[in-house]
Amino acid sequence: MDLPDKPVEADPGRMRASDADRDRIADQLREALAEGRLTPDEHSERLDAVYQAKTYAELAPIVADLPATGGSRPAPVVRDDLPAPQAGSPNLVAIFSGAERKGRWLVEPQTNVVSVLGGVELDLRQAVLAQREVNINVVAILGGVSITVPPGVRVVSSVASILGGCSLPPDDAVGADAPVIRLTGMALLSGIDVKRLAADASAGSGEIGGRDFHTRQRHLHREFREKQRAVHREFREQQRQLRRQQRDR
Repeated sequence: MDLPDKPVEADPGRMRASDADRDRIADQLREALAEGRLTPDEHSERLDAVYQAKTYAELAPIVADLPATGGSRPAPVVRDDLPAPQAGSPNLVAIFSGAERKGRWLVEPQTNVVSVLGGVELDLRQAVLAQREVNINVVAILGGVSITVPPGVRVVSSVASILGGCSLPPDDAVGADAPVIRLTGMALLSGIDVKRLAADASAGSGEIGGRDFHTRQRHLHREFREKQRAVHREFREQQRQLRRQQRDR
């Protein structure tokens, strides 16, 4: 990673490791297991340490006693073609508005998304996960949330949907140690759309903020108002029945 705002003499070991860096070390551990250099217990223990590591300095000791794949030195590669991830607020709120998070950003272990008659777009294709499994808690009311993930990431949803829905892409062939994005929360008259795209692919015209989203949002709003009026009519009818019963007594 390239940190343009830091001095040249900054210690590279203190830089944040990316998911690609952790995956390279995980590949090296799998090869060491296959060659008999590590026992299954050692492999499992070191693999847990890989996905808990946040910096290059924490990754390097995990494979310091193993030969590198291809005969090179087993140290994480400091890439100069990607910017450092930008840390931002773990809370995104869109009320009668829109919010987005994309590019090279740091995904904290817990991210909270609130969409009330608004739209939120999360693009994780260039993001860096703070740990192997992160949680995105979504509360959407008459709103919409679009989440784009790269190939090789497992998405698990336990979102409660009330007159709404959460659509997930087909699970591609990923290993048991693949990064996990866990979705929780509630979708009331709202839609949560998760799609899987490569980093260089276009999100398409139906993304949050496009015409399709606003059409769906207006439809959900009309549906919500109709159900609200039906509840009010039923409540007024119950009140009339109670008054008649009181008069009959």
